[in-house]
Amino acid sequence: MSILKYCKYLTLIALALTARAVVPATPPEYGEKQPLRYAKNFEIADFHTHRIVTVLNGSTDSSLSYQYALVPRGVPAPELPEDIPIIRTPVKRVVVLETVYIGFLDALNQLDTIIGASTTDYVINPTVRKHIEEGTIQKVQTGQAPNIERLLLLQPDLIFASAPSEPTLNIPAQLTRAGLPSVITAEYKEHHPLARAEWIKFIAAFFDATEEADKTFETVANRYEALLEKIDMLEKRPTAFCGAPYSGVWHMAKGDSYIAQFIHDAGGDYLWSDVPGTDVIPLDTERVFLKAANADIWLNPSLYRNRQTLFAADPRFKKFHATQTGNLYNNTKQQTTETGNPIWETGIVRPDDVLADLIKIFQPDRMPDCEFIYYEQLK
Repeated sequence: MSILKYCKYLTLIALALTARAVVPATPPEYGEKQPLRYAKNFEIADFHTHRIVTVLNGSTDSSLSYQYALVPRGVPAPELPEDIPIIRTPVKRVVVLETVYIGFLDALNQLDTIIGASTTDYVINPTVRKHIEEGTIQKVQTGQAPNIERLLLLQPDLIFASAPSEPTLNIPAQLTRAGLPSVITAEYKEHHPLARAEWIKFIAAFFDATEEADKTFETVANRYEALLEKIDMLEKRPTAFCGAPYSGVWHMAKGDSYIAQFIHDAGGDYLWSDVPGTDVIPLDTERVFLKAANADIWLNPSLYRNRQTLFAADPRFKKFHATQTGNLYNNTKQQTTETGNPIWETGIVRPDDVLADLIKIFQPDRMPDCEFIYYEQLK
């Protein structure tokens, strides 16, 4: 390797410009791929000297993917394409830009690596809350934008950020321009709740915690699959819809989304299951009412925790059959006054617990002794 080329690699290591790795979706020749049971939006390939992790579906352009080279600390950097950044593992100083990462890091016993977080008012984990209050975890967001100056001062090894849902909200691009090391994740674009949970393996790769991640996921997946046996041979599936309008727009989950899968796996019949895609459909209340007026169950009506405040937002909600029969449920049982909700931390890692709640809603006779963990019936 030439001195010039060696210097280029040293520069890449020092800056760890991880979010710049945008490459064609067809990756270079892989080593041995780690097997995945459900997840579709990432891959991990093991080489003798390093790992290559690839994030698929991490961009609004589905033909692009993001790649990162994970190289153990103290090991010479392997020869790699210049557009694949190097991250030294295990990472020790981490910033999380969404609460979902807190659930994964807690399951991996890596909470002590967090030095910064955004949306701190929404954090539920007591250990992380304590560190936020003590100042050992700093708030790194101003409004909807990351506080670049504070992030630079923190000198993180890695910043976990979600793939942008639209180009105007591309926070990873802002981090890259500032020379900050970021990794894009796309768990929320997965089609299945267990696919989202399997992202614990992706997170674990940066901490050399693969064995722990595998054990955790296998426990969760095995219980989830066992719960599916409870809804075999159903005579009737209650019809359902979900969500509530925000700023006049009802963002209804599409039929290939993990929400639609949850409803199906719990024994329900989701009314928008025939719409392809994993994102949402923007609808107005009139269009929702035309299709869901006689639906049996209304699920996840935004942040509303009782019927009074829901009806105060829009009196037309009283006309849904689901509200008239009392079949209105939200995942707000443990929601705090700051609107933080553990379902966005632990519920992502433990979809088996969420499924148990939902089976109790859709097929209560199959879960007679189950107590709700995340859900409550709105009174």
